[in-house]
Order: sequence, then C-alpha cells, then structure tokens
Amino acid sequence: MKNPFLKNNGPFEINKLLLLSKIKNECNFKKLKVTDIKDLASANNTEITFFHSKKYEYTASKTKALFCITTSNLSEILPSSCNAIIVENVLINTAIITKIFYPNSITDDFDFDVKEIEKTLFKKKVRFGKNVLIGKNVKIGKNCLLGHNTIIESNVEIGNSCSIGSNVIIRNTIIKNDVHVLDGCVIGKKGFGFFPKKDKNIRYPHIGMVIINDNVEIGCNATIDRGSMSNTVIGTNTYLDNQIHIAHNNVIGNNCIIAGQVGFAGSSILGDNVMIGGQAGISGHLKIGNNVQIAGGSGVIKSIPDNSRVMGYPAKDLKNFIKMNK
Repeated sequence: MKNPFLKNNGPFEINKLLLLSKIKNECNFKKLKVTDIKDLASANNTEITFFHSKKYEYTASKTKALFCITTSNLSEILPSSCNAIIVENVLINTAIITKIFYPNSITDDFDFDVKEIEKTLFKKKVRFGKNVLIGKNVKIGKNCLLGHNTIIESNVEIGNSCSIGSNVIIRNTIIKNDVHVLDGCVIGKKGFGFFPKKDKNIRYPHIGMVIINDNVEIGCNATIDRGSMSNTVIGTNTYLDNQIHIAHNNVIGNNCIIAGQVGFAGSSILGDNVMIGGQAGISGHLKIGNNVQIAGGSGVIKSIPDNSRVMGYPAKDLKNFIKMNK
C-alpha cells in the first residue's frame, strides 16, 4: 500500500533524474518518464527500483520496473524489460533519487502545524485529556480516547474504539479499529537509516508508513518506525509488551505475542501466531515462519521455518540447545 501522506514530486524524465542525482550515464534513454521509486517487488513499468544484493536475485529477475539502480555484476540478473543504471554504490544513489521524488522524507522535525484539540472539530467527537495537540490531515473514528500530553501529528488515521494513552506521539500512521496504544509510545517517526560515506553519513529517506491492524495492543514506551521503501505493518490481534522497538519495514503477522524489550532490526517478516520472550533480538532481512516460539534473551540471526522452537545466541532448535547446555 502506497503512503497516501507524502507528496511525490514526479514524474521526471529519466535523463533529468540522473542529472539531478549526479549519476553518470552512457545510455540514451530518450524521453522516458519515471513516475516513482519502489522496491523490486512492487515497482511497475513506469517506475525505478534498486538491486544491491544477490540475496534478492529471484525478486530482481521478476521485477516489472522500467529502470533499476544496480551494479554491473548484478545487472545481468534483471529481465530484458528493465533498464539497468550502473553505479558504484547502489544504496547511496537510491537514497539520493528517493529524496528527489520525496524531498520532505529526510527530516522528522516536530510538527509546526499542530493545534490544541479544543480549537479543532475533534473537541466534540473525542474524549481527551489535557494538553492534547492535533495536526493536519488527521482522521479519528468514533468512541476514541486520547490521553494527556498526546500529540497526533499530521497524516494520521485512527479507526473506531481506539484508546491512545498519555505522552504518545503518532505521525504517518494508519491505525485500524479497537487498537490500544499505551503511554509513552512513539509511532511513525523515520527509521535508523543512513549510509557512511567518507567523513559523513548519508541519511536515507523514509517514504513508507506504519499500518496497525484491528485489535492490537502496543505497550508503554514502544517505538515503531515507519517504512523506508515499503511499510511497517502490525497484524491483527497482535500484542506488544512494553519497551519494544520495531524498526522500518518489519511486517509482524496476526495473533503474535511479543514480550518486553524485544528489538527488531529492519525488514524482517514474522508469520502468524509467533511468540517471542523478553529481551530477544531479531536481526534484519529475516523470515520467521508461522507458529514459531523464540525464548527470551535469544539472538535470531537466521530465518526460522514454521512450527520451530528456538533458544540461545545464535538461536537454535530448543532441543539441541538443551542438549548442548546440560
């Protein structure tokens, strides 16, 4: 689902786009236009994508993108319908092009346009505490509660019968129905995305959002980052304990239970009915299957198949872990 909140400055003629991004190009693409930048799987035949690692070989071979930022050795994997744009550093050039399409996606300064809720139409529709602020382009359903000192910044949709606690900040987020967000949460801020380059770091734009589905509970002081190129998603009936961090692009399945102080690096996918004990860590770009149980304090650095039970660091099959630690 495309982020409805961010303005896209496209389309751009491809040659102009490459000129703006300072990418040297020996090919003449004539006046072909590019409408947006997307990941390999979701890009269509008017969009540009990127391909930086061979572990995405299968997806790259099937991409429908018109152009792809990549390296010379990876370009042969792309289908003939996709024009390769060869660069030395794929991720840095992707960040630059993304910023051209979405110039407001780099910074996450506080929302200057918020108003006291008493000065908005929500004063008669929502039960709220003291010092509540509301930004532009906000929708809130029926029977909702907003706690003290909470800020619903611009670009937020909240469904029916939701309870948002005190000292909460939300932006760039769609919340469905019957969701409980406890005190101190921060949802929808940009993720921890940057690339070191010589003596400075290049910030990566975050053009995705957070989607929280029905009947979710999010514990106190949890942080959920919006997606970079895709979205961060929390599945239906999933419960998150206190002080959990979910980085950009993670997709958490339905009916999951995640205990306190669990941390997720970016771009992992959890199946349904996953249970994770406290203080476990999940590395990035992994796939955790359905019905998986991960013991507290474990460090998950590899994908886990369905119906597995794991423990330890690195996390391994529970029976093997017990045998090795008798």
